[in-house]
Amino acid sequence: MKVLFTLTLLVGLFGALSSLRIVVEEWEAWKCTHAQNYSSPTEEKFRMKVFMENKAKVTQHNHRAHLGQHSYFLKINKYGDLLHDEFIKLMNGYRMDLRKKSSVGATFISPANVDLPTEVDWRTMGTVTPVKDQGQCGSCWAFSATGSLEGQHFRQKGNLVGLSEQNLIDCSELEGNHGCDGGLMDLAFKYIKKNDGIDTEMAYPYEGVTNTCRYYARGKGATDIGYVDIPQGDERKLMEAVATVGPVSVAINAAMESFQFYSHGVYDEPSCNPYALDHGVLAIGYGSEGESHFWLVKNSWGTTWGDAGFIKMSRNKDNQCGIATDASFPLV
Repeated sequence: MKVLFTLTLLVGLFGALSSLRIVVEEWEAWKCTHAQNYSSPTEEKFRMKVFMENKAKVTQHNHRAHLGQHSYFLKINKYGDLLHDEFIKLMNGYRMDLRKKSSVGATFISPANVDLPTEVDWRTMGTVTPVKDQGQCGSCWAFSATGSLEGQHFRQKGNLVGLSEQNLIDCSELEGNHGCDGGLMDLAFKYIKKNDGIDTEMAYPYEGVTNTCRYYARGKGATDIGYVDIPQGDERKLMEAVATVGPVSVAINAAMESFQFYSHGVYDEPSCNPYALDHGVLAIGYGSEGESHFWLVKNSWGTTWGDAGFIKMSRNKDNQCGIATDASFPLV
């Protein structure tokens, strides 16, 4: 009996050690992949614990997704060692409190006698620049704004030009934006109109920190003459704009824990508040997967997040995550 007990104890101990070794190997591989270093052994120990907890949540979610309980999957990405509160403070820079400083844009008018396509993807028409990475700077609003203007410029001029988010971060403070501490897309469009231009990404490269304004007129890549606001909360109007105008700047609620580790599938979070907006992104299309209708959205967290930097967000579900709450595009 004692021998059996000892053998059982040893088997359990061996299993635990094997599991721990696998976790440590995964942690080391993740650190290597993302070139992550820490200031002290204590900090690394804490971050490894966070990583293990996040990985467990991802595994549990994906198990339920395989059982058909979720319409999307998660994955551990470069944000694997961050607590969710840390992630939100670091990455989400859309500032709802600044909306009072933003004048109302022109009202979107629905196109007459137009049959909307059942699906749209502006990437296939050469209207969308490659996915960019805002780094550890709350500049999502700038990436959303440049993305929409890049699309409008392409449709008007016929050439796709990457525009400078850094220009907006450094130079639109007088319009009410706060650089890496957040801003609004409409305030960015307002600055571009007032400044009569925004530099190209090549002329004014991204730095990921707020710096002094160094706009260079000869580096100008595009301009706008104002902007158009989509009626608040109206997904049908947003659909009309995306289908007939091009990529549209939108604000969303990205504070759900699942958003941090989204991988693929149609993101459906019924409890996602449509009025608690905190992140600026770009609606570049829409479509359906079976019975699930979605918005095709370009993010600014690099290609290792989501589906190569993109996400499919639920469409026609009571403005879930607020995708139609504050949507706009520039006039060129």
